[in-house]
Amino acid sequence: MSHDEHLHEEIPILVLVDEDGVEHQFELVAEMELENETYRVLIPLEENEDLEEQEVEVVILKVVYDEEGTEFLSDIEDDTEWEKVADAWQELVESEQI
Repeated sequence: MSHDEHLHEEIPILVLVDEDGVEHQFELVAEMELENETYRVLIPLEENEDLEEQEVEVVILKVVYDEEGTEFLSDIEDDTEWEKVADAWQELVESEQI
């Protein structure tokens, strides 16, 4: 019985709808907890074809909930918060845990 080396974990795909109602697909790369908040690191799927050609731009969004407890992903509006999250992501990348 041969073992297939090409088996890889299924990468979760998230579909987000922008304010114009357009759907965009993202790969969920990582989830980070920082100061009791949860953040998700995503890569737009459309840009994934030419990984060798370019630096992949990651998108980091904050997990928020509405009154009904429905989960949403929100842009990080606060610059200080953004810096903290970006630094934490950079550390993860550099420590090669991703």
